[in-house]
Amino acid sequence: MTTERPDSDHWEKFAAEWIAWARTPGHDAFWSFREAFSSFVGQGEGRALDVGCGEGRISRLLSERGYQVTATDPVPAFVEAAREAGSAENYRVAPAAALPFSDAAFDLVVAYNVLMDVVDVPAAVCEMRRVLRSSGTLIVSIVHPFIDRGRFEGAEPDARFVVEGSYFGRCRFEALEERDGLAMHFAGWSQPLQNYMAALETAGLAITALHEPVPDEGASQPRFARWRRFPMFLWVKARPIA
Repeated sequence: MTTERPDSDHWEKFAAEWIAWARTPGHDAFWSFREAFSSFVGQGEGRALDVGCGEGRISRLLSERGYQVTATDPVPAFVEAAREAGSAENYRVAPAAALPFSDAAFDLVVAYNVLMDVVDVPAAVCEMRRVLRSSGTLIVSIVHPFIDRGRFEGAEPDARFVVEGSYFGRCRFEALEERDGLAMHFAGWSQPLQNYMAALETAGLAITALHEPVPDEGASQPRFARWRRFPMFLWVKARPIA
């Protein structure tokens, strides 16, 4: 059993920052990938679980796509913010590795940019598989593991991307971003793609789709131009192995 500090401690401390950051239209990368992610999810029906819902924007997107959504997060302030925005039909305060639902309860489980914040990724993925129906789908979005290990040398769209050190291994990251009068303290874990794939395999899930998206055509901000050269996110669909 891990003794590392749960990252919910960090997000509880900076919950107000994240709510302001995420709810400012056009402010962060989500707004430039929103339509692409909505298409990746597709139109559906049935019960969906948003794991690590934050302030509720993915729950709202899933509701728009036709799902009956349950929103969960280990941070009470996030669940309350999601509830106040009418993001879902049901809400629970719970960590990804201990979901308070019966086996095979959901047709769709979504973990959008959550697994980087989870101390024990294999345990979290196993829980997601447990609550997923045998005919269901798990959708995971993560910051691309490759881009997470390097940096751009400048702000220009064609700036060189440099990787210093090793891509392999698992390491803690903490960063402060400030832009347009808003600040956000980020923290989590960076690890190679094979670690995530191993967690899916151990949980009995097989990948059915993998996408490295580019910003939506309507994304006009110059700072997103570089993400047409390098993948910012990695999106995966997986289904239970029969």
